[in-house]
Amino acid sequence: MKIYHLPRNIRALIFDMDLTLYTNHEYAQFQINSLVEKLGELKGLSFSEMKREVDNSARAWELSHNGKQASLSNIIISYGISMEENIRWRNEIFEPQRFIKEDFKLKETLEILSRHFIIGLVTNNPVQVARKTLAALGAEDYFPIIVGLDTCMIAKPHEKPFLEFSGLSSCLPDVCVSIGDRFDVDLDIPIKMGMGGILVDGVEDIYNLPDILLKGGSNGS
Repeated sequence: MKIYHLPRNIRALIFDMDLTLYTNHEYAQFQINSLVEKLGELKGLSFSEMKREVDNSARAWELSHNGKQASLSNIIISYGISMEENIRWRNEIFEPQRFIKEDFKLKETLEILSRHFIIGLVTNNPVQVARKTLAALGAEDYFPIIVGLDTCMIAKPHEKPFLEFSGLSSCLPDVCVSIGDRFDVDLDIPIKMGMGGILVDGVEDIYNLPDILLKGGSNGS
């Protein structure tokens, strides 16, 4: 875990979903592979050929964006796939319940955090996939605000999904903290907007957030 900045008076926590609220690299890789396979079918390429092209596109993106990591949604769109089609693929293919189990420790953590902060989700998956993932974790009751790929029709890294959360939560950016596993995608832009930022290595770091965020009275109570 790495803390980049914490506001003095935190009111809202914005979580990323994949590899943040759960640690399951098999499911994370399944998401990538299934989208690459779908794109390959459309382009008439084998999985290995399409994977090689996507990897090359990701490297080209990084070179043209000062080394910053690209999201898979932005790579897919670069091949001429519409955002609507990208969203449809994800809704049809992704089945988080096949990979993810109920996480009682996560639920205990979110129960504590929800007493002090507004909790929300900003994800590059559609809202339907986010809800299925939260249901698999047993955590759906703790996220009154979900901003998905189909909410703003644009993927992180971009300020629009975070501004949408700010509006829905009635919280200005300077009282929000973005929490995710990828700095370039989940934290860079929110920090520039004035939000706090916490980089995590997986859900194991999430379990420690009450001790970090509630220590010293830095909470919304």
